[in-house]
Amino acid sequence: MNWRGEYQGRRMDAAQALQAVQSGNHVWIQSGCGTPSPLVKALVDRSPEVRDVEVVHMMTLGSADYTRPEFEGHFRHRGLFLGPNTREAVAAGRADYTPIFLSEIEGLLESGAMPLDVVLMQVSPPDAHGFVSLGTTVDCTLTAARCAVVVIAEVNERMPRTHGDTTIHVSNISAFVETSRPLLELCPEPVTELHQGVARNVASLIPDGATLQTGIGGISQAVLTCLGDKRDLGIHTEMCPDGVIDLIEAGVLTGDRKSLLRGKAVVAFALGTKRLFDFIHENPSFEFRPICYTNDPFVVAQNDRMVAINSALQVDLTGQVCADSIGIKPYSGFGGQLDFIRGAARSKGGVPIIALPSTARGGSVSRIVPVLEPGAGVVTSRADVHYVVTDQGIAYLHGKTLRERAEALIAIADPRFQADLEDFAVRSHYLERDAVCV
Repeated sequence: MNWRGEYQGRRMDAAQALQAVQSGNHVWIQSGCGTPSPLVKALVDRSPEVRDVEVVHMMTLGSADYTRPEFEGHFRHRGLFLGPNTREAVAAGRADYTPIFLSEIEGLLESGAMPLDVVLMQVSPPDAHGFVSLGTTVDCTLTAARCAVVVIAEVNERMPRTHGDTTIHVSNISAFVETSRPLLELCPEPVTELHQGVARNVASLIPDGATLQTGIGGISQAVLTCLGDKRDLGIHTEMCPDGVIDLIEAGVLTGDRKSLLRGKAVVAFALGTKRLFDFIHENPSFEFRPICYTNDPFVVAQNDRMVAINSALQVDLTGQVCADSIGIKPYSGFGGQLDFIRGAARSKGGVPIIALPSTARGGSVSRIVPVLEPGAGVVTSRADVHYVVTDQGIAYLHGKTLRERAEALIAIADPRFQADLEDFAVRSHYLERDAVCV
């Protein structure tokens, strides 16, 4: 049978396709803008017939109803990076959080340490040769599809076709559910003056010809708006946002001076709006790859002048970075922070950056803190940290003593909190009272 016959023979509606999920199965869901929401709904609708189904994914968009209290015993979520739709369930104990570097997830899938039975994903229609594209979201899903027993694909005619390692042949897919719907979007976070203050300081560290890791959130969005005077920048990142479009069209992001895959914007997934989806469709300047490639620190380090820009919730006076939890409550995940921090640190001319506003909660609390909150997780160790950037300035910590770190971090804290930070540093014998100068 040729591929067209296979495809036609496996077309069905979502309810039929999800009959493949059985009690005790481990189900992977594609993340981000690739979230196959009709398949997710059909999975939840199957709840009366199944028990103890583990649902595994990174940050998805849309609803995650399988985490609601009424589905306990039927589904349990294993979160590899949490979003707003799963955070409360983890905090309440109805779902689980796995601290893991994004670069190492696919190794767990391939080894069987994190077994998979069923993959739910969203793809483009097949091309003339029978290959569908994962479009916006390769992430770990291409590897998951190669490891699972059953692969169910929502075939959305609005999913863009992207270049790189993004395709899978229809012969390797168990069921096709055809749709025509707008992809789920993540609109850019509003950029505040605080974000702009951080971004201006970050931009001052970015040289012409740098290769950038772009991220999610207001600071990353603001940084992109501050790069109009740069030249020949490149992209090697896990996540690609809308903000890169203006820089590409302005001739700032060219990739002409990249030392790895010159001229290509290397990404694992696009997280944005229809404007971005249209821009990446059949665009050969984008090279989509699995996360095990984009986030491998040894691959990242092959990019000369690699600039890694990552955020934090808190940084303590010794340089420890909390980025995935608020106290004991998981908030997001390890993501690619340390993958890129370590890769940039080993890059020729690399610049590893932790960027955060100096305050939170409307200026009422400092993000530069004496010690992390009890139970807070350390994502990036103090020995890995190089630059810490706030709206108040830039601190360079690598190779510095605890005294030098405390001095540098107090200097980039909001002035309203510097005296308290200084008092703690003196009491902790990081600093001597008459040696403090901020």
